[in-house]
Amino acid sequence: MFDLGWTELLLIGIVALIVVGPKDLPMLFRKVGQFVGKAKGMAREFSRAMDQAADDAGVKDISKTISAATNPVKSSIDGLKTAAQDFTSVAPGSEAGKLSKERAEAAAKIEKATAEKAKARLAAEAAAEVAEPKPEDVRVDANTQDTVAEAKGEA
Repeated sequence: MFDLGWTELLLIGIVALIVVGPKDLPMLFRKVGQFVGKAKGMAREFSRAMDQAADDAGVKDISKTISAATNPVKSSIDGLKTAAQDFTSVAPGSEAGKLSKERAEAAAKIEKATAEKAKARLAAEAAAEVAEPKPEDVRVDANTQDTVAEAKGEA
């Protein structure tokens, strides 16, 4: 505040000791301390009142806008987070909540039908595999092998 160093404070103390005297010096320092405390309290109160007036005037909104302009990536990420929170928070009694419940039921039906069709497909493939002869089970005579080789042009 006044930018007083240790040497200046020592000089003030010595002058006060000489001018006031050793008997009244503690009472003088007590009064100076009370005055400084009141001055700090008044400064704190003034600062708080100015901050409140600035908040009422919308300075925080302006500073938020300025910070968003200086750091657009952070502000866009914050916007995405709030949008995601708004999107995921659906009231169950609202129309959107009813729709989301209906959609969840439809999704469950679709998953169930898909699982049933997959089981049926796997069973059909297994049945076809059993009915279909495997190449090692089929015996081909030499005459048929020669005919196939000729058709391929290997003979």
